[in-house]
Amino acid sequence: MKPIKRGEFISYYFGPLITNKRADELWTKYLFEVNNRWTIDGSGRNNVARYINHSCKPNAESDVKKHKVFIAAIRTINPGDEITYNYGKDYFDTFIKPNGCLCLGCKKKAAEKRAEARLKAERRAKRLAKAKKLARAESRKKAKRAASRTQRARA
Repeated sequence: MKPIKRGEFISYYFGPLITNKRADELWTKYLFEVNNRWTIDGSGRNNVARYINHSCKPNAESDVKKHKVFIAAIRTINPGDEITYNYGKDYFDTFIKPNGCLCLGCKKKAAEKRAEARLKAERRAKRLAKAKKLARAESRKKAKRAASRTQRARA
């Protein structure tokens, strides 16, 4: 209902602390690796931070202190804006990259690339149509010249 200012605490990412070995055996994506030994299983529905999505251009960040994960704003977040943070390279490479990133920044970049490709294709089609038109005109000229030569030869 009100803006979240830069540096302001948003939420904890919480759940049972489990070993990384155990985390590798689970079939959930709501895991937050705290260090090389421990992971938080945030799959419980009361963990609202699990609903924060990934973004390549986030407006929040996570910070780990003594096996606790804090989510804080890195810039002002206005009411209605989605809260996002970067999930990290390992998660990105494992879960997001194979399907393509769907964050707003990447969607916008992809839309710009598609528009640019469309524009290039239109330019290429126009050049091709012009070249075909010139080729047809040249072909007609050659045909007329050949016809006039034939008529002169008959005469």
